[in-house]
Amino acid sequence: MMDLQNTAIELQVDGLVGPTHNFSGLSFGNIASSASAGKTSNPRAAALEGLEKMALVAGLGVAQALLPPHPRPAIGFLRKICGGKTIAETLERAHTLSPTLLAAAWSSSPMWTANAATVFPSSDTADHRLHLVVANLHTQFHRTIESTDTAWLLTQLLPDQTQVQIHPPLSAHAALSDEGAANQMRLSSSHGTAGVHVLVYGRDDAHVSTTTKYPARQSLLASRSVAALGQLSTQRALFVQQSPAAIDAGAFHNDVVAVANENLLLTHDQAFTISPKILADQLSNALGSPIHCLTATTAELPLAEAIRTYLFNSQLLTTPGGMVLVAPEECRNSPQASAVIDRWLAAGTPLKEVRYVAVRQSMSNGGGPACLRLRIPLTTVELARVNAGLTLTPDLKARLQFFINQNYPETITTTDLRDSSLARRCLEATEGLHRLLQIPAPQLEA
Repeated sequence: MMDLQNTAIELQVDGLVGPTHNFSGLSFGNIASSASAGKTSNPRAAALEGLEKMALVAGLGVAQALLPPHPRPAIGFLRKICGGKTIAETLERAHTLSPTLLAAAWSSSPMWTANAATVFPSSDTADHRLHLVVANLHTQFHRTIESTDTAWLLTQLLPDQTQVQIHPPLSAHAALSDEGAANQMRLSSSHGTAGVHVLVYGRDDAHVSTTTKYPARQSLLASRSVAALGQLSTQRALFVQQSPAAIDAGAFHNDVVAVANENLLLTHDQAFTISPKILADQLSNALGSPIHCLTATTAELPLAEAIRTYLFNSQLLTTPGGMVLVAPEECRNSPQASAVIDRWLAAGTPLKEVRYVAVRQSMSNGGGPACLRLRIPLTTVELARVNAGLTLTPDLKARLQFFINQNYPETITTTDLRDSSLARRCLEATEGLHRLLQIPAPQLEA
């Protein structure tokens, strides 16, 4: 008889792109975000692209769920800073105080759920419960306002709190800057067996960063703290420093230069301050079994091209037919990136197939396929306790498509952020999405 408790899968949890998706260029160190600043965005297209990616993943036989967008613009957040009795007055006050403040309140950045939390599955933790530590995202002002809603939405996704512990974010202090699972990789012989976590940081215990152009966002102390809160033993944690060269090239998170799944690690040779071979050897020793490590060298794929195409921000998935790489369309159109993928596919590892996906609106704002999802390894029993209303089905996809086409604005410019009628339309759309997904809707601001 099958032991359901030890049979495991990896749930992909995507953030649905919100109706306020815009290009304000808020993320310093994120080259695509800065390059798109001031351009016209298409929230409707962005949400539909994300939904198609989710459907592709579900069609591969992978469990796929989603979270609705946070209420944006964040009027309550603005009122605490600049006051205002009506939405229109609050938006104007915020704009007068700082256009950047106004843009932060409109940001649709919660769609990038790779930053929602760091995840420690029950197979790896001391108390054999699933632990999620919500990220504080301390280094980016527009993202510091996400954690309360993120924590609440995770409780809606994982309502059985007897088997799940969702930890609040670390204190919002520079020494505890935490960016979530975008700086975490888990390797194991399978999703159902105990794994080893690579927790990648940019700043050491002295809070010193050796980058010269962009800030290192993740601190070593934060990485150690989330591992401790997640009840991860020291034998199951490797703390590895991200290469300053990678950060200065625009790899603001580890998942821009490395990705792993089960016993396969894909990495750029400049991802870390140690070589990929040394890391692979450390992982094999910690796991007690060999891993496959496929590297892209600087000669064949310069860091700038790796970051432009977001090759390593692909989703690496275990499917019934073997391991599949879900890569951005930009990789197919890059001779260098596509050549690396072809070489990997011929290497005789568990990687069997590549699927390309268009998420151009998200890519233009600095987030690829992997940024849009949080990975949660679950046992079959735990999966059965996930909120079924948030699991993507063909019927739910069709209803979401119809809703998005009816309720999302087609375009947004930065000058539109002062428009109170657009703000109310976006807030009403978010409220409607919560109702569609049958979870409590946020109260509309007056």
